[in-house]
Amino acid sequence: MSRILVADDDLQQLDIRKQLLEVAGHEVALAMDPAQTMQEVERGADLVIMDLRFPNSEGTPDSAEGLALIRSIRGAGSHVPVIVLSGWPDDLYGRPEEAMVSRIMVKPVQSARLMEVIDALAVR
Repeated sequence: MSRILVADDDLQQLDIRKQLLEVAGHEVALAMDPAQTMQEVERGADLVIMDLRFPNSEGTPDSAEGLALIRSIRGAGSHVPVIVLSGWPDDLYGRPEEAMVSRIMVKPVQSARLMEVIDALAVR
């Protein structure tokens, strides 16, 4: 069983991903913001599945928050695979952070396809 961390500010998305991953036999940790995500990464995770846009200090969804989170994960020395699920992948394409993630998937992501990617990353 793998410990998979799912980070998203949308409670519905967190719930859907949690149910899917638990049915597949994974232990699931949830985070709603970058700070919580880093706490969970420090506790240990075999895989991170994250959104790219999190609310900034003004409460506006901002891809800069997700980009900073990716840098923080790598800056902390974590080599955990990271899957970014985003409706705005252009905010990541061509940026240095793109090379820091294992996969970028455009929302909406079909559950079967997400599970294929998890399996391809050898997360058991």
